[in-house]
Amino acid sequence: MNALHDPLSLAFLDACRLDGSPPTTIKRRAATLRSVGNAGTATREDLERWWSTRAELSPSTRATDLANLATFYRWCSLWEHRVDNPLIRIKRPKVPQGLPAPVTEPQLEQLLRTYREADPEVFRAMVLGACAGLRVAEAAALRWADVDQAGGRLTVTGKGSKTRRISITAATLADLGPAHEPAASVVTGTTQPLTPEALGQKVNRAMRRVGVRATFHKLRHRYGTVAYRATQDLVAVGKLMGHSSLTTTAVYSAAADEIADRIAAAVGSPLPPTH
Repeated sequence: MNALHDPLSLAFLDACRLDGSPPTTIKRRAATLRSVGNAGTATREDLERWWSTRAELSPSTRATDLANLATFYRWCSLWEHRVDNPLIRIKRPKVPQGLPAPVTEPQLEQLLRTYREADPEVFRAMVLGACAGLRVAEAAALRWADVDQAGGRLTVTGKGSKTRRISITAATLADLGPAHEPAASVVTGTTQPLTPEALGQKVNRAMRRVGVRATFHKLRHRYGTVAYRATQDLVAVGKLMGHSSLTTTAVYSAAADEIADRIAAAVGSPLPPTH
């Protein structure tokens, strides 16, 4: 992997760390900046040539690259490092909006039964994803100071250092185990948390070991799908999941088959069935 030497790119990544951006976000931004190499001094023509080399990548990967660079150039403009926008002629690719594919209830039960005693760290991480809707970085960062045991609430710090309060049941709280010191990680039970990358890999491997072809994020999809089916309230579900846009949450309404069935029944033919 090429090292990053561009001074503005390095300064931007330092600013992201100071702002509390999630490590996974910083890692993705660094990868994009490395692929450009000279983003701080790149001209419009330089970036258009770079963009042409990304043509074979998936639309979602290219969209992420472009979003990372757009954030970088907004930062450059804010701090008066650059006044131009060299991305001005590059159009964001259309990314197909797929439906969520959550772990199923039988799969979740199998996973939790398997790992409750065998690997408590994996078990607690799965509970936080499936029953509280946390992202892997949020689960990795959650400490016992963030758990209101009396009120059954988690205070979660998500993307952009935004916090939200999530209700959990007494059963979910019990699954997280006895409380530790405030500074201890909920997942590890110690003051040494796992990184999001390490936690995601550990959970994903644990899933594969029992034949569940899924990832940590599919646990979060389970939370969103079940939450929407229970409430049919996109705004509430979006807030609890930390979505910045209801467009992101809307995939859960599209995935709710019983809503589609209800609509089909309502708009069906008014004629009586023929025999």
